[in-house]
Amino acid sequence: MTQQAARTEQRAPGPAATDGLVAGDGHATHVHDFHQFLYAPLGRIVVTAEGRDHELTPAVALWVPAGVPHSAWFAPDSLVIAEGFAADRHRLPYSRPTVVNVGDAQRRLLFGRTRGPGTTPRDDASAFASLTGAPEGCLLLPQPTSESALRVAEALNRHPEDPRTAAEWAEDLYTSSTSLRRAFRAETGLPFSEWRTRLRLNRSLELLAQGHLVGTVAARVGFTSTNGYILAFRKHFGSTPGAYTRRHP
Repeated sequence: MTQQAARTEQRAPGPAATDGLVAGDGHATHVHDFHQFLYAPLGRIVVTAEGRDHELTPAVALWVPAGVPHSAWFAPDSLVIAEGFAADRHRLPYSRPTVVNVGDAQRRLLFGRTRGPGTTPRDDASAFASLTGAPEGCLLLPQPTSESALRVAEALNRHPEDPRTAAEWAEDLYTSSTSLRRAFRAETGLPFSEWRTRLRLNRSLELLAQGHLVGTVAARVGFTSTNGYILAFRKHFGSTPGAYTRRHP
């Protein structure tokens, strides 16, 4: 296992560039033969992998499985903590770059692990991942932390079928839609629409397990059409709801 904590130099911020060049501080596209957990307790970093940017903040961390090409950009004066797990010894429950929430308990664990060898147990990667993971079979769904975004998340957890858009939620909460969308992306690593889709899909697993028909499940969790639900389900779980249910009775 490797550990690293590094403070970047003071430079003007800028996005990661192509052709092996990185603007500001960071790393060009590269690949590790080990699983890596990245966290920014101070400042922020942006990790680009599989055509997507993942913005990491003190509330959001990222798992990068071994063998996944990725680049990184560090904001000036950011603190980066990187935990490495040998792929031949540790099983990671994620096959793609995955964002996870970091709460107080996870933050204490991460800081404790940076004190040096022998101060904390060297957990298996899957056990370490479970501290910030999701229930078995569910999609990871980091929760926002700011007041307005958290109120939206709590309301949708109670009623995932609520059709209000981010703009409508913002109007009801007397805030701007830009601020609300920015909060979801910064605090969960996901756009609002993707966050809501994951919530609805996770809730649909409970209804499928209870034996409800696919069309009924789609309507109850807020999808406007059965076909839309099936397409979203296949995109995230790799199969149709019916096939998933047969594999997970």
